[in-house]
Amino acid sequence: MIDFYYWTTPNGHKVTMFLEETGLDYNIKPINISKGEQFAPEFLKIAPNNRIPAIVDHHPEGGGDPIGIFESGAILLYLADKTKTMIPQDLRGRNECLQWLFWQMGGLGPMAGQNHHFVQYAPEQLPYAIDRYVKETSRLYGVLNKHLSDGRAYICGDYSIADMAAYPWVFPHEKQRQNLSHFPALSSWFERVKNRPATQKAYEIAKSINVAPTVDQNAKSILFGQDAKTVI
Repeated sequence: MIDFYYWTTPNGHKVTMFLEETGLDYNIKPINISKGEQFAPEFLKIAPNNRIPAIVDHHPEGGGDPIGIFESGAILLYLADKTKTMIPQDLRGRNECLQWLFWQMGGLGPMAGQNHHFVQYAPEQLPYAIDRYVKETSRLYGVLNKHLSDGRAYICGDYSIADMAAYPWVFPHEKQRQNLSHFPALSSWFERVKNRPATQKAYEIAKSINVAPTVDQNAKSILFGQDAKTVI
């Protein structure tokens, strides 16, 4: 059994997609980040960065005490290695998959996240910030589109954690001011991932957990008002 500390964000969706794809036994423990539940001491013991997702694997390989993991990329890699699925098992394939996983973690996710913030949530419209992150999101879409333009179905050939990491950050493309028709190979990939039964189940689960997804002013103060004092 895996305890899955989750909220309905792109980083949360990545792990739900993996768990549904592989059929691992898991138990969702919702962490409503709009209410500040990510600051609960018991959650911080698992996720000291006060961010979802996080997991606790009660049956790690080799036995022993349960193991807790935070950061979505680390979780995907841990689960892929645990199940020996969703990541190539040969050296070259594994490293290609890891490169694209880290590309998402260091590029697509953070840049699209800043895009979301300045386009959707900032208290005032800042043209420079909006232009900066909309353009960088577009550039990253272009990188992935070019990579997929050789006819491959998924980022590393077979479906993998690289796809699961990237898809949730492309899902809200309209809110990022991106037009998928400008990226035909990426658009085809997006539809393939979207139509997978596990992907559909993951997003249905999200709808059942977060029934009021609007971010109100109080939630904004919790989500966007953190500094060093938050963790001291």
